[in-house]
Amino acid sequence: MKRSLLVLASIFLFFACEESKDQKKDTRILSDSSGNINQLTVVIDNQMWEGEVGEAIRTRFAAPVDGLPQEEPLFSLSQIPPETFTGFVRNSRIFLKIENGKQGMAVISDEFSRPQKGIVLQGKNSQDIIDVIERKSDTIIDILKQTELTEKQRRIRKSLSDDVALKEKFGIDLKFPSAYRYAKEEDKFSWIRKEIPKGSMEILIYEVPMSSIDNDSSVVANIIKMRDSIGEAMIPGRLEDSYMITEKAYAPYLFESTVDGKFAYETRGTWEVQNDFMAGPFVNYAVKDEANNRYLILEGFVFSPSRAKRDNIFELDAILRSAKLN
Repeated sequence: MKRSLLVLASIFLFFACEESKDQKKDTRILSDSSGNINQLTVVIDNQMWEGEVGEAIRTRFAAPVDGLPQEEPLFSLSQIPPETFTGFVRNSRIFLKIENGKQGMAVISDEFSRPQKGIVLQGKNSQDIIDVIERKSDTIIDILKQTELTEKQRRIRKSLSDDVALKEKFGIDLKFPSAYRYAKEEDKFSWIRKEIPKGSMEILIYEVPMSSIDNDSSVVANIIKMRDSIGEAMIPGRLEDSYMITEKAYAPYLFESTVDGKFAYETRGTWEVQNDFMAGPFVNYAVKDEANNRYLILEGFVFSPSRAKRDNIFELDAILRSAKLN
């Protein structure tokens, strides 16, 4: 009997110690992560970075962003060798680490700082690692982009504008910084703007009947027609008889997406001004709101000539994706 009690006590102490270890691990104090938005730290041997593996990484993770007027990479890559991935360097919010080992991929969260997302790719040789990159790059990009989107939205929430007008007019909550101001308000149409050096960032919110997009014509053609009609009616250019339209030379990119759990058409491309020389990138979400028999249109566009625009569009994307339909 005494022996049985001793065994039970030992088992209890073992699990109590293990639970204590887990609690200590879960409550450990981590530093805040660091890094610019879309800055990806690549931890890889110098020789491998300069060879085929590095080329595969650059091809996938520094590929041009869809819909921008000039080539800009998905991520700004910063390479460091494994031996220097120590101390504050490990606080990078997103990182990609290449290791020798059994072929595969692992995702780690908040390992050295918080918030943090790390991707570890392993292979016995260069070709193994390249194969993993080719197979998993889309998944990795989605993970890293979502991490950066969440971080951008967190930063935006530090200083929010009052969006009561949007709640009353469209029945939506939209989280945008106080630096944005209303440029125009009409019935079922709102235009919000932030001034930036030598340009501006713009947000449009309006609604259209479901039939304007869901008809027998192609979806992308319907969205272009919708954008151009709104541009002519609501978005004037600098000159007389000038107004915003979708760029005619190139068709925009069209994807299926979601906003607040609702189906949405995501369109990315370039706008231009009819009868003037102005242009820039846009992102448009046509959110299918069946409860109200409408498509709610959320669009952001940038005017910033001769400057990089990736991060501007990313900020607009983070704002538009924050929308909650009441």
